Amino acid sequence: MDEDMENGNLGPYQERPRVFPNMRTKPYTPLIFWIFMRVNARVLAVLLLLVLGAVFYVGASTSPIVVFVFSICIMGFFFSVYLTKWVLAKDEGPPEMSQISDAIRDGAEGFLRTQYGTISKMAALLALIILSIYLFRTSTPQQESSGLGRSASAFITVAAFLLGALCSGIAGYVGMWISVRANVRVSSAARRTAREALQIAVRAGGISAMVVVGMAVLGVAVLYATFYVWFGVDSPGSMKVVDLPLLLVGYGFGASFVALFAQLGGGIYTKAADVGADLVGKVEQGIPEDDPRNPAVIADLVGDNVGDCAARGADLFESIAAEIISAMILGGTMAQHCKIEDPSGFILFPLVVHSFDLVVSSVGILSIRGTREAGSKLPVEDPMEILQKGYSVTIILAVVTFGVSTRWLLYTEQAPSAWLNFALCGLVGIITAYAFVWITKYYTDYKHEPVRALALSCATGHGTNIIAGVSLGLESTALPVLVISLAIISAYWLGQSCGLVDETGNPTGGLFGTAVATMGMLSTAAYVLTMDMFGPIADNAGGIVEMGQQPESVREVTDVLDAVGNTTKATTKGFAIGSAALASFLLFSAYMDEVATFAHTSFKQVDIAIPEVFIGGLLGSMLIFLFSAWACAAVGKTAQEVVNEVRRQFIERPGIMEYKEKPDYGRCVSIVASASLQEMIKPGALAIVSPIVIGFLFRILGHVTGQPLLGAKVVASLLMFATVSGILMALFLNTAGGAWDNAKKYIETGALGGKGSDCHKAAVTGDTVGDPFKDTAGPSLHVLIKMLATITLVMAPVFL
Repeated sequence: MDEDMENGNLGPYQERPRVFPNMRTKPYTPLIFWIFMRVNARVLAVLLLLVLGAVFYVGASTSPIVVFVFSICIMGFFFSVYLTKWVLAKDEGPPEMSQISDAIRDGAEGFLRTQYGTISKMAALLALIILSIYLFRTSTPQQESSGLGRSASAFITVAAFLLGALCSGIAGYVGMWISVRANVRVSSAARRTAREALQIAVRAGGISAMVVVGMAVLGVAVLYATFYVWFGVDSPGSMKVVDLPLLLVGYGFGASFVALFAQLGGGIYTKAADVGADLVGKVEQGIPEDDPRNPAVIADLVGDNVGDCAARGADLFESIAAEIISAMILGGTMAQHCKIEDPSGFILFPLVVHSFDLVVSSVGILSIRGTREAGSKLPVEDPMEILQKGYSVTIILAVVTFGVSTRWLLYTEQAPSAWLNFALCGLVGIITAYAFVWITKYYTDYKHEPVRALALSCATGHGTNIIAGVSLGLESTALPVLVISLAIISAYWLGQSCGLVDETGNPTGGLFGTAVATMGMLSTAAYVLTMDMFGPIADNAGGIVEMGQQPESVREVTDVLDAVGNTTKATTKGFAIGSAALASFLLFSAYMDEVATFAHTSFKQVDIAIPEVFIGGLLGSMLIFLFSAWACAAVGKTAQEVVNEVRRQFIERPGIMEYKEKPDYGRCVSIVASASLQEMIKPGALAIVSPIVIGFLFRILGHVTGQPLLGAKVVASLLMFATVSGILMALFLNTAGGAWDNAKKYIETGALGGKGSDCHKAAVTGDTVGDPFKDTAGPSLHVLIKMLATITLVMAPVFL
């Protein structure tokens, strides 16, 4: 960017015919919001106070720690309300930009309404299946001793599943709701200064992040406190507090279920529209990206919101919920083995860590201001450097609050220095998160050598670009795997050497150490999600500027923000994969403990030399490749329909190119909406049904051959191999796709011939190949491996 872009010296608007979509129908308001809007404000305030009073009463009856968590979460919600008012107070710019934004809003809300309707029906069916399984399964000794019967356990698990699914859906809706309102405000701000546009996009992303993290923490805390009071935990003859976290597993499964289908459906939608728009618009017709003459442009812009915002909100919600629950289970198990007198600190520690996440991320978000710092010598600051400064502030504060949390909750007289070891485990996790962000940035930012070399490969054609991109993606798996391996070993060793031992004198803190490292990695999750949401909002803003035919200097501002957004999206996906790897390791350990509890025997190792168990591992790896293939094929199939439709409109309406005929935007929106909802079913069903069917079949085979735990062992092997394969595949897909995208952006800055050159056309081909990699299959994979872990944990009785 230059001085004109920063200061907003844009000149007069271009005088040429304009074509604007007019898709407004009757504005849609979700039923629950419609009901609240018609309730008297005073009545609503009284109801809210009563609910808050009940929540705090239950929390106070449980633990002061829970009250602290409730207080921080509610303050986080108030902060998100402040940010919402601040963002919505910004102007929307000229009427033509508002009209485009309204069309995007209608398309996104309409798709999400239909998608969530489909997901809710599948969730209801799965809830009935879970209920049936739990009604006929055997009870654990802990449940029998506490008087928790099979029916109560069944209904509790189903209720937790449905609540997790509902909260995950709300998290996704909030991400979409704010993004479709912030995009036009970023576009308008870009007409004035780049820094103001950056600040609005960041704060809009922060709204979604605060709500997502706050809901994940509050949902688990409310469930925990409710069950604690309902069952009279730790009273004579009642359930022990260390067994309580196992009742929360259904919540994590519900969140994973919705996140998977939201990611699949949204990813298919956004990338099918994007590929169709680029192949015909850029390559065949030679028109710019987001040009109003492209019939698929509105579908493309809608896809940014339903794929990158709504789906990512549900994704991170699920990540935090799964990590909290698995860490609570492992903390309770370790405290029980070590005979710690008050295990509540070890169980509630994850909730406190993520409560502090809301605090430190709020500071990081507020550190990004709309005016430049005094004394800056550069005419324009790099937006990526500004975001990195905010991340650095957040990380420093996270290190401090993590140390405070460990000293407060993990100090025990049995091992006075254990809290320090666990604090170091958290530091390992925080360093791992930073390393993942840096590594992904290195491989996907066009300021670094890998993307520039990829762009240079476009000079020799489409094929060499594809070869270079694939090789870059494959290479990019090495450093992250080394970092994950080092993190797991370091955290496990620190936990083992903390001084906590069981009755026989064996160290028991290793697994909880890895859990603490996972918490450390996610201790800045709200700020990371803020950077992630920044990307699609900036992308949408650029589309609105192009369709609104604003001056070229405004589009240059949004192009820079969009390129930075591509990098932040890629880095946060890398962050999500790393956290998924650690969280899956924890959930796998919890699954082993759950099997041992139901089988009334030790279950600590799985021998892959047993042929059936090895086959389970092969099936797990195959599942990852088949799922990825079906996800990419769904994008390709839908994109073909979009390409044919866009070509048809250009042929039948030749006046489109001269702005004499208006494209039928609604037709492309309809194609991708209906196709994405149909295509998401097959890979999603594969993920849910496969582990259940495989585990049940090998259970039968085990009974026939005299191997009673064969089903559980095969599923454990499937889970291990699927996790390893899924992590590598997701790293490859996300990095290769992000690198292809930014190689194209680099050429569009004027390098290697700039827009419209043969080099640019080759880059567009690479970008279209990478689209389903980075925004459909890749993000869905790290949701898949966590969902496999939660579904095996919930369905463990089926395999015995």
